[in-house]
Amino acid sequence: MEQIQQNKELVIRYFNAISGVDKTRELLEQYTTDEELMAHIAFFEGSFPKYEMFADEITCEGNRVVVRARIKATHEREFSGILPTHHKIEFPFVISYELEKGKLFITGLLLIKWF
Repeated sequence: MEQIQQNKELVIRYFNAISGVDKTRELLEQYTTDEELMAHIAFFEGSFPKYEMFADEITCEGNRVVVRARIKATHEREFSGILPTHHKIEFPFVISYELEKGKLFITGLLLIKWF
């Protein structure tokens, strides 16, 4: 049970550390070495700078953590051909991680609603 709590706490620290700030490689490497996860973050950060993430529910079993969460941001730069609207957005998503040696690796992502 102790490991499960530690895994949940790592995800909470990670969300808190990257929410509302520039998501630099140095910052991300404190929590992950997963290039796929870093590319995903860079993609969204490119259009929604300093986006925030809020964990609404965290489920953990073994080394797998699933988070039902929300993202809040402002559309400041082009996103998939859509010019910046400067509108605030908020949408829910579900993301799953696998923890390995204290680092997060993405195993799945589901955007529940978009614009």
